Amino acid sequence: MTTSLESHPIHTWLTDMDGVLVHEQSALPGAPEFIAALQQYGRPFLVLTNNSIFTPRDLRARLARSGIDLPEESIWTSALATARFLAEQQPGASAYVIGEAGLTTAIHDEGFILADSDVEFVVLGETRTYSFESITRAIRLIKGGAKFIATNPDVTGPSAEGPLPATGSVAAMITAATGIHPYYVGKPNPLMMRTALNRIGGHSETSVMIGDRMDTDVKSGLEAGMRSILVLTGSTDFDEIAQFPFRPTAVLDGIADVVPFVERLTPHEAVELDED
Repeated sequence: MTTSLESHPIHTWLTDMDGVLVHEQSALPGAPEFIAALQQYGRPFLVLTNNSIFTPRDLRARLARSGIDLPEESIWTSALATARFLAEQQPGASAYVIGEAGLTTAIHDEGFILADSDVEFVVLGETRTYSFESITRAIRLIKGGAKFIATNPDVTGPSAEGPLPATGSVAAMITAATGIHPYYVGKPNPLMMRTALNRIGGHSETSVMIGDRMDTDVKSGLEAGMRSILVLTGSTDFDEIAQFPFRPTAVLDGIADVVPFVERLTPHEAVELDED
């Protein structure tokens, strides 16, 4: 299933984090070697996550503890993508934000004013402390005309004790109360892929998305015009692939199996000069 993956060189790489590089607090086999190979061959890359709770600095520290070394600039979260989207839509606007430091910091850094009244946007992200008061305020602001944005549509998130309600679940509650659906920025919206590619100067035709979920990672890569690799170390099992009306470019057991492709599909210097 790797023939079309090798149809032409890969200039830039995007990869999901949880289920691809790490599982809970441990690096998955081959993950450190994959990042090292990208760095060795000078391949621009980003590690993507729909998790909007943490800042890139926090996530870099988490990855470092598991044995994966990469700069925080190589991490792209749904919070960063949301902040960038809002800055392109209405620079310097005000927003009521429900979320943790990953989201509030990203929006503040894009020049937004964080407020709880007379705002242009209500931005919903993930938090471990959703409150009735903050959800009520969001509902009233949206009914008053604020535009409703959410970082990602995931309805649950993982924890040691089991699933937790996540952004999509709370967004559904707000939608039920207001009749307004949010605009989701994170995966599977291909917007997150495109903002990531823009960040590293990539092009969809010469980039690959690696993920462990058909419904987010593979779908968003496909809709952004990229080749995709599904690894079987996370959410989607091999038998579940047939349930979807689309297919990844390649299916591999884990990220360790991707490592040889980094060298094999790195473009030669002459190819890069010709395309420039």
